[in-house]
Amino acid sequence: MLRSTRVLASMCAGLVCLAAIHGAAGNGLLQAPPNASQLAHCPTSCGDVKFSYPFGIGPDCFRQGLELTCNQADRPPKLLLGNSNIQVTYISVGNSTGGASTMIGYNITMSPGTDTYNRSWKTPAEGVMIYGRLYVVGCNVEVYMFGDNMTDLIGSCMSICPDNTENMERAGNVGGNCGGIGCCYINLRRDLFTINLVRHNSTRAEQDKALSKVKIFGSYGYYEFVVSDLFSSWVNTSNLYGGATSVFDFAITDQPNCERAQLNKDSYACNNESNCYDGRSARGYYCLCPNMQGNPYVIDGCTQDYNSTHRDNCTRACGNMTIPFPFGIEEGCYASDNFRLNCTPRNVTVLDRGYAQYRVTNVSLDDGVLAVSNKLNDTSSNNVERIVSTNYGGAYGTFEDYGESIVDDINECDIPNKCNGICHNYDGGFNCTSCSHGKVYDRTKHKCVMSAKEHNLILGIAIGVACGLGSIVVALGAIVLTRKWKKGIQRRVRRAYFKKNQGLLLEQLISNESTTEKTKIFSLDELVEATNNFDITRVLGCGGHGTVYKGILSDQRVVAIKKSKIVEQTEIDQFINEVVILSQIIHRNVVKLFGCCLEDEVPLLVYEFISNGTLYDLLHKDTMAKCLLSWNDRVRIAMEAAGALSYLHSAAAIPIFHRDVKSSNILLDDNFTAKVSDFGASRSLSLDETHVVTIVQGTFGYLDPEYYHTGELTEKSDVYSFGVILVELLTRKKPIFINDLGAKENLSHYFIEGLQEGALMEIMDSHIMEEADQDEINYIASLTEACLRTKGGQRPTMKEVEMRLQFLRTKLLRKAQNLPRNDEEIEPLLRPDARNLTNPANALQLTSQGVSGYSLEQDFDSSIYLPR
Repeated sequence: MLRSTRVLASMCAGLVCLAAIHGAAGNGLLQAPPNASQLAHCPTSCGDVKFSYPFGIGPDCFRQGLELTCNQADRPPKLLLGNSNIQVTYISVGNSTGGASTMIGYNITMSPGTDTYNRSWKTPAEGVMIYGRLYVVGCNVEVYMFGDNMTDLIGSCMSICPDNTENMERAGNVGGNCGGIGCCYINLRRDLFTINLVRHNSTRAEQDKALSKVKIFGSYGYYEFVVSDLFSSWVNTSNLYGGATSVFDFAITDQPNCERAQLNKDSYACNNESNCYDGRSARGYYCLCPNMQGNPYVIDGCTQDYNSTHRDNCTRACGNMTIPFPFGIEEGCYASDNFRLNCTPRNVTVLDRGYAQYRVTNVSLDDGVLAVSNKLNDTSSNNVERIVSTNYGGAYGTFEDYGESIVDDINECDIPNKCNGICHNYDGGFNCTSCSHGKVYDRTKHKCVMSAKEHNLILGIAIGVACGLGSIVVALGAIVLTRKWKKGIQRRVRRAYFKKNQGLLLEQLISNESTTEKTKIFSLDELVEATNNFDITRVLGCGGHGTVYKGILSDQRVVAIKKSKIVEQTEIDQFINEVVILSQIIHRNVVKLFGCCLEDEVPLLVYEFISNGTLYDLLHKDTMAKCLLSWNDRVRIAMEAAGALSYLHSAAAIPIFHRDVKSSNILLDDNFTAKVSDFGASRSLSLDETHVVTIVQGTFGYLDPEYYHTGELTEKSDVYSFGVILVELLTRKKPIFINDLGAKENLSHYFIEGLQEGALMEIMDSHIMEEADQDEINYIASLTEACLRTKGGQRPTMKEVEMRLQFLRTKLLRKAQNLPRNDEEIEPLLRPDARNLTNPANALQLTSQGVSGYSLEQDFDSSIYLPR
């Protein structure tokens, strides 16, 4: 048996082991905790809901910010939070929580032309914070939740709907959860927030008015989504398991935390018995009693979970055994259930804990000991006595096993220090053996222990090994966690960029059968690997809309990767525009689009690699003899570029105006075949439109003056820009060049003036003069002059330009092969005034009626005889 100088404290510690108990502004006050007499005049209930300070009704009955209102007009009366209409269903001051009717509910009807909606919410009572889930029921919407400002993103979710009700029913009824089909949710624990609702695919929503309503509500209960809730005026509350309720916790918010609050004792809300905790919302603080019993905000409000006194006339004996307090065998005679004993009809004292019953053999407060024998229902061993040390501190009790002794035989080995080694007991005697190697006998512990030298050696080895292994484990764990953390951040960032860069819109636009086979959305990792992390040595050039890199994909395809220079949302729209346009074009003289990537801050395009650079570089930068273009090459390149633009204007599925035609956007492959590129500024039209009014965009030197002044973009705008390219081919001068006087001059004006002054031959490139004859130069100069006319209506169409260049190309081929001229096969296909192009003085007199001069059948017949 053990003695304890603190008998009552030791008995309480002993009883818990065997007992196995489980515990765990206006007229508002802003002062230290009040006492019960100060709150005696205050109501404590409303209807069937009870409450207590710091909540209250009436002057001096509540802590500042936690006022309640009792609506007596309802039957039964309803308890309301603050001056709101939110009904409080319960308040638990002991653990700083409560419940209320649904606090949050928005029914948003989306109007045509408006795709973004904002709603804000703030708790109706200071210090009250709601938690649970914010559910969103609607179609093709995305919701972002922000905290104190629009940079404090709390969470987001997206809800989409299949195209028809049958598919929606099938998808929505799988599990009934809010997984993003018709319904989604955001975890919520806030006292204020702002939600930003963004609608996608507004065209469908306007066509189906039933899908224009979005329901947003907060609930602590689980919501089971059904498709009918999409079309009803509000969700069916029977689908809310746990009811349409909200759970909240509260805090005292006149100080930011416990540390600050405890500095001002005059306003500190916790009583002396309670503990202070920082607010769960990181603002304010709240109080809890040590055993979570009672009210921590009122003086002497915390209650004990034990009875320190007992009733009179208690029976204090069972047979020959005395049973002192805090133990007892009658109701009201023991401190708590942990100290309850039973006395059987045979006067046997029993400790009954349900799962087991122990025979009590001795209770001694002086020694701090409760002795029990084996369990009453255990007959496998007899006369086994358990010596249990007990602690009693007036607030709790525990049991703790100390040792066992067999009373059939006197065990000499139980006598302290009987041996200076290992004691072996046997019936009627004992013997001793020395401690094993490396151990010595400890007379205080009464057993063999490791020697100090051996202990220090093993301890040192153990510490070294543990530290080494621990360091390795920590380092490996840190590396793994860091990588996972970085990858998680990278995935979230890339997903955010994908949404920002209109990825969902692009997926819809390229999802039809005509484009999915040739258009792919690449991951950023694929393009980083293909360009060696966008190494500067891979840069092919910089255009008006981005930088182009050379890349090699995993399938060994060599591609050009365009990284757009995007700083505004309108430029993202241009990028999406370029992808959609390129995905619809199939033409040998238009660059082929392989796909795009939307996971970076700026979107990227992936298209076929064109090896010989741009026409601009070939004309103006590369002066090597081998790169000097022949007259035949210049006419062919012009004809191929004109054919691509003519295709865009008239033969594509929808008419497309390029809007940025220039020599740097005409690429040349290994065979110097022309490829038109860079559709970032292009605009598509419906079949019944002839022009579109838009913001003027293009490159100075190529810009159509009529488009510049009126803002009306037509197919003739591309014709003008193409005319500038023809001048570049004829003169080998830049669109804006430095003249002999050192001043900047516009190339198109320079050409027209030279033509009008009869100085055509003086401005031509010398290499053309060596190869072309006078008629050929006059022919193409007249075509160029027609393209550069100020009024768009007087310019030819791109189809007419292509036909005339084909005619010239055919003449050059016949000339090179020494074939007899047979212009009669082609000339009847051209408009009558085209036959006068051999004379530069004869300007093309093109009218709006010119295109109707031949039918589609004639157009097809003519193309049979013209080489491409």
